[in-house]
Amino acid sequence: MSDRLPDSDLPSVVVAAPPALRARVRAALDAAGIIAVFADEEEELPGEQMTRRERDVLALLGDGLGNRAIAERLGISDHTVKFHLASIYGKLHATTRAEAVRRAFQKGLLTL
Repeated sequence: MSDRLPDSDLPSVVVAAPPALRARVRAALDAAGIIAVFADEEEELPGEQMTRRERDVLALLGDGLGNRAIAERLGISDHTVKFHLASIYGKLHATTRAEAVRRAFQKGLLTL
């Protein structure tokens, strides 16, 4: 497991948390200057875990569209957009739209 710990001078902690809570746990630890490493976190890129629809929503999110505009563009409900955003946030370990877009750019899931 030590090969999965980040190369950083910041302290890190190995965490066991259910997927639904990981973004919150990571955000709380980030705020405290601690890097969270989840014990069972998969090594593959988040984009490989995302569904086609999640990638579509992420692309429109990166274009700056709001929930209603994303829903209209994809022909889905606002509620479904929110569902996909929650899933995207979890997979990117983000807690806000801006953080999700930033992380997606950093991981190469979105480009200019």
